[in-house]
Amino acid sequence: MTTRRLLLIRHAKAESHDEVDLERRLADRGRADAAAIGRWLARHDLIPDRVVVSPATRARQTWQLTAESVGVTVEPTIDERVYHNTVEDLLEVIAQTPAGIRILAIVGHNPSIEDTAAAIDDGTGDSDARSEMTQKYPTSGIADFAVGPDWAELGSRTATLIRFAAARG
Repeated sequence: MTTRRLLLIRHAKAESHDEVDLERRLADRGRADAAAIGRWLARHDLIPDRVVVSPATRARQTWQLTAESVGVTVEPTIDERVYHNTVEDLLEVIAQTPAGIRILAIVGHNPSIEDTAAAIDDGTGDSDARSEMTQKYPTSGIADFAVGPDWAELGSRTATLIRFAAARG
């Protein structure tokens, strides 16, 4: 049985809400934190085979800077469902992941990133990571889950939380 990994990444810190939401860019801190996400992924040998990103500028910039920081060449798939921001949409995106993908990263927004992490957590993983994740899922937060052999079978309480971090640059 092959264990796959799912990375639920909340976009890095964005500029103020004065702009059109979809066009909000990363703040200076967000740009530094996005690069730190890449270093964190490399340190844990979690370079994704597939990345699905919200069409929001801040999410696309987060992945771009993450990938550049460690030389990752995976082209992201932009998917409106990630921006729709519901658990159901994220689970649908995950279920449609090709079977050959070993590590999937979703770069999106709260509340759906946090809510999806809470929904799929089977409660058997790292208790310190779970405590941190449930207290606050900040910008640049990364939840790393072990998932069974079939992406389509992911659902409520079916993934094991390995670690959680908030990358800071």
